Amino acid sequence: MNEAILTLQGKRQLTHDVYELTFSGDTSAITRPGQFVNITVQGHFLRRPISVCDWAENKLVLICRAMGSGTQTLCGSPIGTEFNVLMGLGNGYDVDKALNHKPVLVGGGVGVPPLYALAKAFLAKGVTPTVALGFGSTRELFYEDEFKALGCPVLVSTVDGSYGTKGFVTAVIEQTDCDYALCCGPIPMLKAVDSMAQIVDGQFSFEERMGCGFGACVGCTCKTKYGTKRICKDGPVLCKEEIVW
Repeated sequence: MNEAILTLQGKRQLTHDVYELTFSGDTSAITRPGQFVNITVQGHFLRRPISVCDWAENKLVLICRAMGSGTQTLCGSPIGTEFNVLMGLGNGYDVDKALNHKPVLVGGGVGVPPLYALAKAFLAKGVTPTVALGFGSTRELFYEDEFKALGCPVLVSTVDGSYGTKGFVTAVIEQTDCDYALCCGPIPMLKAVDSMAQIVDGQFSFEERMGCGFGACVGCTCKTKYGTKRICKDGPVLCKEEIVW
């Protein structure tokens, strides 16, 4: 874990309430896709945990939905604003565990961002993963083109059928022969993917309310088959075999 001051360098509105934010600063503490940062927002006591979408030397990309006052303040901040950020939090995905399988990266809504760096990690290993994205409607869709630009096959579902396959994201996974899922999204989506017969194994990233973000407050504990774990420290990624729904 590292504490650093990052500067907002760029902002792009992806949907009516989702923004891509690009920061400059020391990102050396980030080592795996699926990790997150905990960012201080002016006027708010608790930091906001946000998954890492992408990173490089001295560059960090976050995607944030402006929902509450904290994220609205973050997304509305002017270019040049400095933020205190805790980085390198969480365990992230283990790409090596999926290399002998046919991986599908599954994202629901704002669970999509960490899959971008994950896709790049697979490609660096010589494996091209399938990407399955689930949204409520066309107006919520983002990052399809970015995944396609990487060379990944991308399948999209929308609940209302306004784009792609009508239904939940499991409907497009069924169109593939993938057997290993790496997911991030709401609990109902994670549970549905886990229950699919074709998915023999996988890694699932969980969202949870966090106080500290690094395991000290024990406010985000959950039960697993191997005992109690902290989502912020021992997760947010849990393996299929250990999850208790």
